[in-house]
Formats: sequence, structure tokens, C-alpha cells
Amino acid sequence: MSFTTWVRRGHPILFGLIIFLAIVEGSLATWLTVKYNAHHDYPNKSTRDTTRFLVFASWWTVLFSFIFAGLFFHSSTGSVLTSVASHGIFLFLTWIFWTAGAAAITQAIGGGNNCSDIRFNLPYCNQLNAELGFGWAVWLCVTVALIVVIVRAVSAQRRGDGMAGQLV
Repeated sequence: MSFTTWVRRGHPILFGLIIFLAIVEGSLATWLTVKYNAHHDYPNKSTRDTTRFLVFASWWTVLFSFIFAGLFFHSSTGSVLTSVASHGIFLFLTWIFWTAGAAAITQAIGGGNNCSDIRFNLPYCNQLNAELGFGWAVWLCVTVALIVVIVRAVSAQRRGDGMAGQLV
């Protein structure tokens, strides 16, 4: 099976997984933001700000992943919107957002907590741990997608299509 066939089959699966995980992360981050805003009980400003940033990163990822998945289904060849360059730009920006967001929430809550054995008040401890885990899960999926796009970009360059070459 050729790499092109893998991309044709894998693109919808990987983007579907990214969308699913980003919806879960976005829901968690949005819920936490609403709770923190209502009760003013965030553990520190870093947690509050990072959670707000993850709301943005999640819904950005959901929106643009839906767009790119839809464009891929509609026209996987022949469109500048399904090119290696457009996927690369979107995934690189998204990868930066998730690297910053996942690393920041990890730092803000101290790398995850054992909520049953915590010696200080940490409101919504389990939800923060879930936010941390799903953040890294989305980061991993976006990283895999970015690596595939880089590999496809190299092959597009070699066959003479340049960055406007198609993903498949």
C-alpha cells in the first residue's frame, strides 16, 4: 500500500480524532473557565489564564480541523486549500498553540496531582488533570499530523510540485 493511500485513509481518521479530543478539551476548559469566573476560586492566575487559552486553542482546532476535513472530502486533489502548504501552515500554528497550552497547564498545576492525597485546596482537581491529559493527547495527534505533512511536503518538492502540491 502506497503512502498516498495511507494519507487518503488516515487523514479523515486523524482529523476526526483531533476534532473529538479538541471538543472534549474545549468542553473541559470552557466548563472550568465558567466555574472559575463564577466562584473566583482558581488556584492561581497561571491556571486561570492557561485554561482560558486552552478554550481558544480547542475551539480554533475544532473549527479549522472541520474545515480542512471537509475540504479534503470535497476535493483532495486540485485545490490550494487542500495543499501541503495550507495544511502545513494550519498544523504548525495549531502545534504551537498546543505546545504552549499543554506545557503551560502542566506547569500551572505542577504536572498533575493525585487528587485523593492532595494537602491543599485545589478546586476541580480531577477536571484540571483531565484538561492536562487531553491537552497532551491533542498535542500528540497534531504532532503526528504535522510530521505527515512535512513528509508529504518533502515528497511534493522532490516530484516538482512545490508547496502548492497536493497532500495526496
